Amino acid sequence: MAHFAQLENNIVKQVIVVSNEDTSDENNVENEEIGIAFCSNPLGGTWKQTSYNGNIRKNYAGIGYTYDESRDAFIAPKPYNSWLLDETTCQWKAPVNYPTDDKRYTWNEETLAWDVVNDN
Repeated sequence: MAHFAQLENNIVKQVIVVSNEDTSDENNVENEEIGIAFCSNPLGGTWKQTSYNGNIRKNYAGIGYTYDESRDAFIAPKPYNSWLLDETTCQWKAPVNYPTDDKRYTWNEETLAWDVVNDN
């Protein structure tokens, strides 16, 4: 199975699953252009292939993600103003590393620090 994301102004509007037979050539070799044509014919719009394992376009596309043409990557919405984009993974990173102890934390944008989550 292959996954394709429909884009509108480079924003993901939907992600669909397409069978291998609808994305493969006469030699059963998967081809993105065949999959794009399969999606475009009945649904219209612009389509890009995506994958769960990140082998295609860095990250699996989700609704609301942006497709960045220059990076050829799907990028999630920025979670906090202070976070920076990791150019290698195209994932957002906090300006302070997540603590490595066994506690759970949540990001505090006001203090730009990780706060311990109390489970009480």
